[in-house]
Amino acid sequence: MSDNLLQRSVTTSTARNLANTTKTSPKMMSITPRWLLSLMPWVQVDGGTYRVNRTKVELSKAERIPIDVRDGAYSFAPEAVRSVPLFSKLPEAIITRMATGFKQEVVSLGNKLIVEGQDRSKFFVIAQGQVEVLSKGAHGSDLRMALLTEGEFFGETELVSEKPSDITVRTITPCVLLTLSRKDLDAILSGVQGQGNEFKKAIDEHIELRSTVNKYGERNIDLVSGFAENVEIPETFVDYSSNPREYSLSAVQTVVRVHTRVSDLYNGPFDQLEEQMRLTIEGIKERQEWELINSNKFGLIHSVDPAMRISTRYGAPTPDDLDELLALVWKKPAFFLAHPKAIAAFERECTWRGVPPVTTNIFGFPVITWRGVPLIPCDKLEIKNRYQSNQWYGTTSILLMRVGEADQGVVGLHQAGIPGEISPSLSARLMGLDSLGVTSYLLTLYFSCAVLTDDALGVLENVEVGYYHDYDHRPTKIK
Repeated sequence: MSDNLLQRSVTTSTARNLANTTKTSPKMMSITPRWLLSLMPWVQVDGGTYRVNRTKVELSKAERIPIDVRDGAYSFAPEAVRSVPLFSKLPEAIITRMATGFKQEVVSLGNKLIVEGQDRSKFFVIAQGQVEVLSKGAHGSDLRMALLTEGEFFGETELVSEKPSDITVRTITPCVLLTLSRKDLDAILSGVQGQGNEFKKAIDEHIELRSTVNKYGERNIDLVSGFAENVEIPETFVDYSSNPREYSLSAVQTVVRVHTRVSDLYNGPFDQLEEQMRLTIEGIKERQEWELINSNKFGLIHSVDPAMRISTRYGAPTPDDLDELLALVWKKPAFFLAHPKAIAAFERECTWRGVPPVTTNIFGFPVITWRGVPLIPCDKLEIKNRYQSNQWYGTTSILLMRVGEADQGVVGLHQAGIPGEISPSLSARLMGLDSLGVTSYLLTLYFSCAVLTDDALGVLENVEVGYYHDYDHRPTKIK
């Protein structure tokens, strides 16, 4: 029997040619909520430059020492020795000779490098691995004081002091260490006449300076208090930094091209130029958020002060780790910022401990909180992985910040009112029509961000996002 005899009506595929189709605007998977842009307060920057004036820091802070690796050998530049506050005022000649005296040591897990109450007189720089710093508490038990990782150091006080150490340092991973013993230091200083006296003078100046500053390295403000009479009132002043940091607005730019034939003939039901501009602006905004976090010049990850960096205790982000971060940024913390995978890893740790975090609503969407501070998801916090095939597992960081000019926090910088503005600090300018009938539009977004004081931003590093617990009460497999 033929197909014509079986057909009793027009087919749906043929009828579809006469019907109107319902279309959507173009969708793009790379669009994210970009909550950081909404939660960060924005400051108008006239003139394109924002200067952050601070009080003068008399005592330099400890900074991580950049480690170089070549053919399995670890080293650092001589000038990096000044990252150690105790050695920051040493003459150049001594710094150079000290840097050449470090020896590379490979240490296994669980070794005690310094023992409390003993004097081993050795300075350590961590080239690879992690160590824990312990000290006996009031009840005689070892308490973990800190975790140190690549680029950090310890033992500099023991190197120049005859007193026994007041801490114990133990490796918690296999480590590669760069070490300088007191014996080696004495040999270096005795090699050139007079260097021993210069070394001692610089160390004494540092110790004296340390007694005149507060815990932030700022000069103490001399005050008098109490009810005693005939007490001379001290005189004081607050000095300012002579080289304040300045932030210039950065720019993200692109040129959108649309053929006039497209915009003339195919402008319904959606305006072609409008959709091209909308999707491009979405891409610009995504790049803006990425730059605010990862830019080498002003990004939040690179703006964290060394004293405001801590590492996870066991890799996975635990409630204890976030509590430690809150203890750093304790003055009006606004929100955590973390990769969705890091938030999921934290939730697993909370589930394992039986302390599920509370959920709140931000912009109409559920977000978990810890100690009342929301954890904002952001995929611009990158995950580092040695395997390029899978970028969803590895280590990342969790940021915690205070925001706002009034609270000396983190602020976004922009300049509203620029020519051709279509939204604050974002402009679109017609560049013209070429001989092929293609219209070009220049899109430019100006922005930056600033951390007004060092204690406004902290980071939890080495956050492992791929660890899962094996629950004992899980259902067994049917055999």
